[in-house]
Amino acid sequence: MMNKPKKPGKPPLTVEQKILRRNFISFTVFTGLGAAAYGGWTWLRTSPLEAKGVTAGARKPFRRALNQSEVASRKVFSSNNLARTYPKSRAAKFVRQNGAVGLKGEFKVDEWQMALKKKSGEVINISIDQIRALPKTELIFDFKCVEGWDQIQHWGGVSFLDFIDHFELNAEADMHYVGMQTPDKKYYVGIDMESILHPQTILAYEMNDLPLKINHGAPLRLIIPVKYGIKNLKRIGTLILSEERPADYWAERGYDYYSGL
Repeated sequence: MMNKPKKPGKPPLTVEQKILRRNFISFTVFTGLGAAAYGGWTWLRTSPLEAKGVTAGARKPFRRALNQSEVASRKVFSSNNLARTYPKSRAAKFVRQNGAVGLKGEFKVDEWQMALKKKSGEVINISIDQIRALPKTELIFDFKCVEGWDQIQHWGGVSFLDFIDHFELNAEADMHYVGMQTPDKKYYVGIDMESILHPQTILAYEMNDLPLKINHGAPLRLIIPVKYGIKNLKRIGTLILSEERPADYWAERGYDYYSGL
């Protein structure tokens, strides 16, 4: 029995044909991904806004994503995870200032007092001299802004943990949130208790070994390395301990309430 002659195989692709084929595949994949991304962006941009509450200004799907991100972040948060620190020689001599909401208008530093609202409803007025009398803590770390820039900065003040202990706020430390406001109440933040009790959080009254300047929140501001800069409130006027989420300036304008690093 005679064997059937084999059909001649296809000639191998030339280098030029291979390049053209790869380019076609890449173009098709890129076009498909681009179309999917554009469709997703259009869907997100046209989705309804969230109902105004403690948070506002974001599209509903985006806010859901932010909330889920917060849940995941809080599950893995640990006070044992410390921000990297640096020698004083690495600290910026000119400390960048970003944002002046709550710092405008006439303000007399020597008349400042911070109103602390306790769980019982009692309000304690605390002077800067009382704060300075507590053990001093220094922190040199990489301050990070939500806008994308960062800078190594040197701050001095009282550890928030020492503040809690000195003013006998252990019952308040079992609550869920801390709220802070500037004296004029125009800027305000809400922070989860786990983050505010991080061992590197300080109530700062010094910058580069000198008293705070007015534009950096004199006489007292918050420095919290586990949060973006928008949570590091300048010029604390009121400190509130709460079971419910306090109001937050940027969360009302579409930003993440948690704003953790």
